[in-house]
Amino acid sequence: MTDKAQIFDGIDQSLINSGKPSDYINSLLESSRLEVYPFTMLGGLVRIEQSPLHHPEGNVWNHTMMVVDHAAERRHLSSDPRVLMWAALLHDLGKVPATKIRKGKITAYDHDKYGEGLAVRFLKEFTDDEEWIGKVAALVRWHMQILYVVKNLPFADIKSMLAQVSIEEIALLSLCDRLGRGGMDEAGVFKEEENVRIFVKKCEAAQRL
Repeated sequence: MTDKAQIFDGIDQSLINSGKPSDYINSLLESSRLEVYPFTMLGGLVRIEQSPLHHPEGNVWNHTMMVVDHAAERRHLSSDPRVLMWAALLHDLGKVPATKIRKGKITAYDHDKYGEGLAVRFLKEFTDDEEWIGKVAALVRWHMQILYVVKNLPFADIKSMLAQVSIEEIALLSLCDRLGRGGMDEAGVFKEEENVRIFVKKCEAAQRL
């Protein structure tokens, strides 16, 4: 097994089995083992800052590690835990090309769309299972829909989303993503859980039309 394959397998095992996968993945970063392609796609998240208003935890790497750990706590709720966990790890790869400073604010427009392709590129380095890759990439592609749907924004596209992912799986990833931020108190958790409930209800209503 090559070193890259060993790293991938180690990450895979931590995502599936660990109660806190961020411990292992952070150890890879600290030991410079993510400095080889395609792991540079992950390591590069350290350099990408986020809006402190929405992400007080800091850079995209910090956020991703928090999301992965929240997903690990809830992976037993998923119909395909391995897909969920890899989507949690790769969901914000698109912020590397998408992040810009606009009018003094940090933005990452369309990072979900960029991320879909980057997730495919990353995973194709290690597997030919196109069905599995497609499931992970689809969750990455649609993880921002909770915001668009709940706020009735024009970017909402429930029909296209549900053609690729189940309501339950995208809601689960979305909850982990929303909880993966600094300064989250009990009221904040309740608010995010309520947003997920609203999202699910709107998606179910759209499904019945």
